[in-house]
This record gives sequence, C-alpha cells and structure tokens, in this order.
Amino acid sequence: MRGTVIKLDRGFPLVQLEDGSELRCEHATALVKGEKVRAVIGDVVDVSLPEEHDKGIIEAIEPRTTAFVRKDPAERTTAQVLAANFDSVIIAEPIVNLNIKRLERELVLAHETGARVAIVLTKADLASSPDEAEAVRKSAADLAGRDVPVVVMSVGDEESIACVRALVPKGEVAVLIGKSGVGKSSLVNLLAGADVQSIGDVRASDGKGRHTTVDRVMVEIPDAGRVVDMPGIRGLGLWDSDTGIDVAFTDVAELAEQCRFRDCKHTDEPGCAVLAAVESGELAQARLDSYRSLVAEVETTRKRRDEARHMRGEKASDRKRQKRKGR
Repeated sequence: MRGTVIKLDRGFPLVQLEDGSELRCEHATALVKGEKVRAVIGDVVDVSLPEEHDKGIIEAIEPRTTAFVRKDPAERTTAQVLAANFDSVIIAEPIVNLNIKRLERELVLAHETGARVAIVLTKADLASSPDEAEAVRKSAADLAGRDVPVVVMSVGDEESIACVRALVPKGEVAVLIGKSGVGKSSLVNLLAGADVQSIGDVRASDGKGRHTTVDRVMVEIPDAGRVVDMPGIRGLGLWDSDTGIDVAFTDVAELAEQCRFRDCKHTDEPGCAVLAAVESGELAQARLDSYRSLVAEVETTRKRRDEARHMRGEKASDRKRQKRKGR
C-alpha cells in the first residue's frame, strides 16, 4: 500500500492511504537502523499491514521532490527535514514589529527548497494606521524581491483571506512557517472554515497568541489545496543554503558577478562591486552584513559537518546518496 504522511505528533505518523483511509504507522526496524531516516509530513511512503498488527509499518520512503531542511538544533553537524513534497512555502510574520533579520533567514530557508515562496503579514488590524501597514508591506516586499508575493491579512478582512487562499491552488501543498504567536493556526482555521487547529489566548499587551500547536499536520482547504501547519520554529539554523542565499539576496549576488575576482569575499578586495555599491549608497551596509553573516554560518556548518563525516569514515559517495534522499 502507498500513502502520504499527513500528521506527525508525539505518537506515530498518521498516513493517508490512496483510498482515502487513514492508518497509524510505525517505521520498519530495518528502515530506522539501516538508513537512519524517518518519514516526515508530506512524505510518500510504502506501507504494509501484517496480520494481527494494530499499526501499519512504513517499509520505504519515496524520493522527495522538495524538502524543508534546517540544521538540527540539537546537533551541530546534522540536518533535520521538517516537511517534504510541497509546492510552496508561505512565511507568516506579524505586521507589528516585523523582525527583518528573521525574515531574511526564513526567505533563505524557503528559497533553498526550490518551491515557490510567499509572505503573509498577519494581524493587520493591530497596525496603528493603514499607512503603517503599507509601509511594513513595502519593506517586506523590497526585501523579498519582485517574485515573492506579499499579502497583508487580518481576521475580519475576507478579501485578504481570499488572497491567502489563492496562494494554495487545488492539487498543491503549501508549508506554513513562522514563529509562535504570529497567528498561523488562526490563519489555517480561517482557510479551512473550521477550528481544525487549537489557538491559545491572545495577550492584550502585544496581540501575540500563546504557542499551542505541537504537531505537524496537513489540512485540507475547501476549494483550494492543502496546508502543512508547522509548530512555531525557533531554531532556523542554515544547512546547505548557498542557493537559498543567492536567491534571497539577489541584489548582492548580482553585484558580486561584477567583482574583479570570482572568489571575492566582499571584505577588502580590490575591484569589489559589492563594496562599491555600499559606498555609493546603492546597497545598505546592514544588507551586506546580513549576507556575510549567513554565508559564514553556512561555511562553518559545512566545515563541522565534513569534519564529523571524516571522523566517521564516510565516503563522498555516501554523502551524495544522502543528498539524493533529501537529508
């Protein structure tokens, strides 16, 4: 039997089979010990159901078309796959006190997946004025670039909710990410037209909800596709994110192509087009600082990972096989 993992919680993965039925499953012992990989939300899996067994057994995980990967918060040299086989990533951020540094990092991770990316600015009703909301939207849009739609949404605005729904066409899957309290679960409930996700109380002081979602679940949206609601992600450590950085920082990447040296680090090299852009005011120093910091983080993680693999005696062929599996 074949199916898709539609829920991960503190129990066993819930798999929706091709006939629409749902089955709690456990991983085959050989899969866990041999491949050291677990199925994640969105994975297509092959399942068996032995006689007199109360759970299905995940025997194999099909190759992933996309994967949302971060550095495992608990391990300095290990990647963690949070979701697989999706078409888009929707980044939810509150319109009040927008954290640009976090948004930059979220954009890098989202673009690294190769899926489409969009930003939803939630809780627009908490903005002091329409002008403030528009200013924040423009700031996010300038940061994200012209290919990333930015939607401003509030609970009582049906038009804005429809704009978010349009980001998830029928037959597609979107991953919804964002820190705790930004209103992801409320957004999913609005899209689904039902209270499918629990919501914590909202603090009057800052309008933030308490974190209540602890599982990853795929929710069907009427007249649209499906949304994977992810728990608030605190750790956003980068893994192999070179492509994601280049896409998220296209302004820096395009300038870098004009540098005199191909391996220019944009620090003090002669003929650096990036530094020249900073001096002329074309590129903000803060933007370059963020770029340098993220590039350095990826390089440090890669170095630690390679050292750990060398200590374990892994070969280059092993690394290539793991990358094909989306880890």
